[in-house]
Amino acid sequence: MRTLRDAAIGETVKVVKLHGEGAIKRRIMDMGITKGVSVYVRKVAPLGDPVEVTVRNYELSIRKGDAEMIEVC
Repeated sequence: MRTLRDAAIGETVKVVKLHGEGAIKRRIMDMGITKGVSVYVRKVAPLGDPVEVTVRNYELSIRKGDAEMIEVC
């Protein structure tokens, strides 16, 4: 399983599935990250947390732990 955390800088990936439950999954979906959406990885902070991505034409910073719950291809 490949996650958003594993995606390289400059890579565009497609969301396959969201893992997690309850409020965490809902928060990720509220940010616009849903199944089938394309995500472009813009930057990664020097220590790896957070990851800056572009989703639905806006920039979003997401925690490393949350990025690991997003399965991509």
